[in-house]
Amino acid sequence: QVQLVESGGGLVQPGGSLALSCEPQGRIITFSAMGWYRQALGNQRELVATLFPNGGWKKYADSVEGRFTIFRDEVTNTVYLQKNNLKPEDTAVYYCNVRGIGMEYWGNGTLVTVSS
Repeated sequence: QVQLVESGGGLVQPGGSLALSCEPQGRIITFSAMGWYRQALGNQRELVATLFPNGGWKKYADSVEGRFTIFRDEVTNTVYLQKNNLKPEDTAVYYCNVRGIGMEYWGNGTLVTVSS
């Protein structure tokens, strides 16, 4: 099994920056995709950003393109989400997600609140 250890959530003012991290622990697996989703109160969970380790390709939601950056530490297999120029509408619980052949794992989520 794989456990995803998330960290980095918190309160930040509009225009500020915050970085999230997600470290897989347990079974060592090469994931086909690693990414972040978010769910705001009353909304459905949505994709924020994802990367594909084998090809290096990255995909972002239109709402975060140019403000958020997803990247991975190849040594620890930790995936990060650097968020800049945060807006109140970025307030949500952010979930780490990793996928492999026939498997998918989710983190427990970390709350990010953007407010003055």
